[in-house]
Amino acid sequence: MSAEAVRVLAIRHGETAWNVDTRIQGQLDIPLNDNGRWQAQRLARALASRDPIDTVYTSDLLRAWDTARAVSDAAGVALVLDEGLRERGFGVFEGQTFAEIEARWPQESQRWRQRDPHWAPEGGESLSQMRERVLATLARLAAAHRGEQIVLVAHGGVMDMLYREATGLGLQAPRTWQLGNAAVNRLLWTPDSLTLVGWSDTSHLDDDFLEETTA
Repeated sequence: MSAEAVRVLAIRHGETAWNVDTRIQGQLDIPLNDNGRWQAQRLARALASRDPIDTVYTSDLLRAWDTARAVSDAAGVALVLDEGLRERGFGVFEGQTFAEIEARWPQESQRWRQRDPHWAPEGGESLSQMRERVLATLARLAAAHRGEQIVLVAHGGVMDMLYREATGLGLQAPRTWQLGNAAVNRLLWTPDSLTLVGWSDTSHLDDDFLEETTA
């Protein structure tokens, strides 16, 4: 592996009540639910038992922060907030369920579901704007950790952008990949490319997951 390469563990936050309700969170500060806190602890124990982590970076939104804090505490490394890892800003859609959005804004809802890269909800962010933000944030953070492994704890929209970049898929391509809560997604960053190594590992959440001390 090139000395320039950075191993990136990209992780979506644990579950929230709004995830269960299919309610758009966007940049609203929604906390983890009980299951999300459990997921964060299982994730933290699993990562602490594997390769060393140099730094944990997290979105400043509470659901990501609490997930990341469990990981950084277990690994004994620094936790750094970065607003560049925030979820997409959904403007007036935030706080609404998918069904409510379709009923209240049918035309806007159609453009959203068609993944129009230049359209944004009122007060929100377009896919093109979000892609630029996420990739710039990744490059800035990774460039400071050549040859190391870092954790990025963020949101489903951020994970989506990273997957698309690593696989060469456009913003309008239908989503066919999982964006599970507390799943581990493995990427390899270099100054010239982003490569997909592994996606949506949730083995640490399985009932038969063994603690390192009992394996």
